[in-house]
Amino acid sequence: MASTTTTNNNDPSHSQSQQQTQAQQPVTFTTSTPYPLPSQKFMIPLGWRRYQLSQLVNKALALDRGGNYDNAGGGARPVPFDFLVRGEILRGSLAEWCKEKGVGEEETLEIEYIESVMPPQKMFEFPHEDWVSAVSCYIPGLFLTTSYDGHLRAFDYAHNLAFDRAVHSAPVTSLCVVPFPSPSPSSSNMGEGGGEEGETYTIATASHDASAQILRVTLPSPSSSFNLNAKEKATAKGNGNGKAQSLATLYLHTAPIASVSANARGTRLITAGWDGLVGVWAWDGERVARDEVDVPVPVFGGVDGRDRKRRRVGAGAGGAGDGDGERGEGDGDGGMDGGRGKRKAPANVLKSHVGRVSKALFLGLEEGEGSEKAVSCGFDSTVRTWDVEYGLCIATINASEKPFLDLSPLSHAAPSSPLSSVLAVSTDRTMCMYDLRLPSSSSSTSALSSAATATFVHPSTPSCVASSGSGSGSGSGYQAITGAYDGVVRVWDVRSVKGAVASFKVGEEGKGKGRKVLSVDWARGLVGVAGEFGVEVWRVGEDGGVGGRV
Repeated sequence: MASTTTTNNNDPSHSQSQQQTQAQQPVTFTTSTPYPLPSQKFMIPLGWRRYQLSQLVNKALALDRGGNYDNAGGGARPVPFDFLVRGEILRGSLAEWCKEKGVGEEETLEIEYIESVMPPQKMFEFPHEDWVSAVSCYIPGLFLTTSYDGHLRAFDYAHNLAFDRAVHSAPVTSLCVVPFPSPSPSSSNMGEGGGEEGETYTIATASHDASAQILRVTLPSPSSSFNLNAKEKATAKGNGNGKAQSLATLYLHTAPIASVSANARGTRLITAGWDGLVGVWAWDGERVARDEVDVPVPVFGGVDGRDRKRRRVGAGAGGAGDGDGERGEGDGDGGMDGGRGKRKAPANVLKSHVGRVSKALFLGLEEGEGSEKAVSCGFDSTVRTWDVEYGLCIATINASEKPFLDLSPLSHAAPSSPLSSVLAVSTDRTMCMYDLRLPSSSSSTSALSSAATATFVHPSTPSCVASSGSGSGSGSGYQAITGAYDGVVRVWDVRSVKGAVASFKVGEEGKGKGRKVLSVDWARGLVGVAGEFGVEVWRVGEDGGVGGRV
């Protein structure tokens, strides 16, 4: 379609005569939102900013939430937009951007518009007695948490405590929901005596006790737990209102485990330890004994026989341990139903890090390849890519003096390799984006470019990061959130490094608790934030995209 040159005179902050004398820039608009403009060229005043551009798009398309745009403002709800100029979010005026980039007035700019980030809204909070180390929004209608008291808990949207069990005898550091947990609908009810309906999930946890647990957990369905009366809520608070069975205990590490993650198919798990090892575990819930081994309970730093015996007793009460004893008495609401699970050895051990490994996760299968890839980061200032099948480190990013604390994949990258970029946060108060794709001339083992494709500066150390993932929002795959030690959660668009697009503070001062953020998760427009203050839930977008309507 041939471009049509037009001049728009809808800027409410300037008179028409001022617009005619102002310098203008030829612009074409593109978008992946449901609100495309006709293919034509606009002459835009260089003094315009995001607000004027957004108003232009709304008026050109007669946008409103009800169907017809009301010029008098009666009930009209225009859609706010942000604008990307050459992949960078426009923060000032067009004139400022053109001057910074050296763009002349005769050069036509292609500007992409996306739906704006709406202000984050706090939904509710879940107090905990101890620090909360991890939070998961994976299961619709429920939030999972693990804390330093060794417990795994689940809360529903009605603030009910749906599940509470002690799963480790030491602080729990990480959790993940293993996909496709319930083999059949009939197995989803583990309640004794035909209790209320529930859904069964497979959940993995990692702990400072150097072990990881694979649990089969039955949680009340949100529809039933929403309607608990006062007596039922009190009962739920006491016993967790759910069932748990230990399927397997994973032993490899000789130091605390920092993280545990599962692949998308639920066939493998990966653990990252402070001992510098990365463990890969084959998982099939129907054949849990195929890697069963007789491994002694790890002994740390000269622990004597009495401490080891005490560790076994504590494990019998609902945590990690050798599993050769009966459940301890007086375990209250802790402990596993049906005794301890199998003891599994790793299918592979990945050795290359020379310091603590902070996080490890799967990247998935690349198109045309049968070998699964994984990525890890650690205190040795490296991000390493692994061939899981052969246990080889195939690429290393060496960053100078950047002990990494956490990393998260980005889903926006090349369609054939959707997890080829990662975000990593480090103690130098930055979040960096790295491209994991090997150059075409690389050998089987290669050092990737140590230079980050983008760097996002924080005023305080960011401890955790989570990306928005795939969703219906137009900006899905380009947004991420970070939690920092200053108690602030920041929302970022990786296409703009100048600053966070939104932020909010968590925790309340004066309550005798710290405000450090230790974990964040983001799913379906809900952000779970965990730390010294407990857990808070915020709404950031909808249906997984920060650009979604709120």
